[in-house]
Amino acid sequence: MIATSSNQLFNAIADKVLHGRRISAAEALWLLENAGDHELGVLAHHVRMRKHPDDRVTYVISRNVNYTNVCITDCDFCSFYRHPLDSEAYTLDLSSLRSKAQETLDLGGTEILLQGGHNPKLPLKYYQDMLGLFKGMGLHNHGFSPSEIQHFALFWRMSLGDVLSELKAAGLDSIPGGGAEVLSDRVREIICPKKGGADAWLEPMRQAHKLGIRSSATMMFGHVETLAERIEHLQRLRDLQDETGGFTAFICWTFQNRDNRMAHIPVAGGREYLRTQAVARIFLDNFDNCQASWVTQGGQVGQVSLRHGCNDMGSLMIEENVVRLAGAAFRMTELTIRDLVRDAGFTPRRRNFYYALREEPAGLDERLREERMAADPGRIPVAG
Repeated sequence: MIATSSNQLFNAIADKVLHGRRISAAEALWLLENAGDHELGVLAHHVRMRKHPDDRVTYVISRNVNYTNVCITDCDFCSFYRHPLDSEAYTLDLSSLRSKAQETLDLGGTEILLQGGHNPKLPLKYYQDMLGLFKGMGLHNHGFSPSEIQHFALFWRMSLGDVLSELKAAGLDSIPGGGAEVLSDRVREIICPKKGGADAWLEPMRQAHKLGIRSSATMMFGHVETLAERIEHLQRLRDLQDETGGFTAFICWTFQNRDNRMAHIPVAGGREYLRTQAVARIFLDNFDNCQASWVTQGGQVGQVSLRHGCNDMGSLMIEENVVRLAGAAFRMTELTIRDLVRDAGFTPRRRNFYYALREEPAGLDERLREERMAADPGRIPVAG
């Protein structure tokens, strides 16, 4: 009797999804708690194919530039930050930034993701010069999480709108969704109290969208939140997207526990990631794109996520330090990404931040294979 009732509820929710109708937060929570793994994957893939009926899976060649690790926010989950007087504290100068930008360009990169700590000593001019440098070299500036922008407003004694206007004028093109963690006031009070509640992340995004600055949205889950709070997070994102339409994509990943004050919490595995990703794809009906989190899950789970709602493999990640220091050690070459996409039954394509396809040089895969063999002549030339 209970099984029959459960099947009826799943079928009712599935019928809404298959006919393109919006599901409620309560229905999303039911799916996360009760639906079978296979059934969730099928529903999520249906949504993905409805939004992207072709066989393409995209990715972008970008570099995370962690311009400073100085931070006074003391988030429990962070293994990256250092206090201002710490011997390992740093702030990159323009010469170092220029070198990183040139290396990115040499590797075919088009985008710089700027992510740093909440450094109380850096003036607006530092950010203007950094943005101007990258912009002048032809790179897309994808920079500064909402919590960084809140920090700027506080220490520069400016409004959020004025901060965003100044950064846009200096060359800021878009904003990454980092720092969202889980958009629940209860959760944020536990793991990142100095960042404020959910609205402290949502309001900079709202104002950026009004200025024409688009952004991505993220969720870091698998720590102190409940399943209901994961859905609360998705609800807040969907509501803001209804209001502004400014989000380009959603990316979720699992908390990593190495060398931080939450090391006692076990890391969620691939199954938990795939279930959460699938429900997010189903619930976020007003988001066009979902990125795979192979950086925390590895290439194989990233590949499977392409059948759980993801249409994008994210960034090649020429450099990434924040999640790496917390324990995520996965790295992939461009050729490996392309091979994984093909093995999953799709066609890989380079893109830009706005998900417009980039023209690819003829014989790209053959050139990449030759470069890999030249770098490692003893390697057996197989996919992946």
